[in-house]
Amino acid sequence: MNSPRSGPEPPVQSASAVPQLPLALRAPPDQRLDTFVAPPPGVVEQLRALASGGSEDWLLLCGPLGTGKTHLLLGACAEAHAAGRRAAYLPLAAAAGRLGEALEALEGHDLIALDGLEAIAGARDDEVALFHAHNRSRAAGTRMVYSARANPEALELALPDLRSRLSQCTRVVLQPLDDEGRREVLRQRARRRGWALEEPALEWLLRRVGRDLGGLTALLDRLDRASLAAQRRITVPFLRQVLGA
Repeated sequence: MNSPRSGPEPPVQSASAVPQLPLALRAPPDQRLDTFVAPPPGVVEQLRALASGGSEDWLLLCGPLGTGKTHLLLGACAEAHAAGRRAAYLPLAAAAGRLGEALEALEGHDLIALDGLEAIAGARDDEVALFHAHNRSRAAGTRMVYSARANPEALELALPDLRSRLSQCTRVVLQPLDDEGRREVLRQRARRRGWALEEPALEWLLRRVGRDLGGLTALLDRLDRASLAAQRRITVPFLRQVLGA
């Protein structure tokens, strides 16, 4: 679903390690807005406008696992940094049970991307903390973008007021890629690593390893290291050797 930029890239602030916040991480170069394959019409433009401060239209990205929600959130953070703005990315599963503390550490940012609302659904203290952070961010002019595997009505939220706030965000529904979309993601990511993924090898991967994009793209890193070490191209015989028949 991403293009390297020249020169050093500013880090994305991540709250993946609570309470030691914020932890500086670089947004993966594969995960940029301009490398997302087959986005819904207008979503990349909406995220760019939000990241640059040109839009006050908060977004909620909805879709099942593997539809690229994290990719878009990290891409929006990278876009904000490129515009000279402070951005923070928080995977909510990492902050569950201590969300109030995590959100307080992220105050003062221009853009906050909160990934995986389902992780705190039903946890009243976390929901209350998010409700208040949502309101404070509105008042301060901070932009926020959320992601969830389901729409607010389907999330098992304990706080009706939080559901109401989330429902006010512009909703973007993401769908899983078809096989051709998956092929294009893998082709692009292989090219950015400096090698061509030939069609027989691509088909072998999709047929034998599975179609989960997260797993497939992580596998490319492993194959990249193995091919460099062995000084071999990524062919079906090489895949069999590295991954087993």
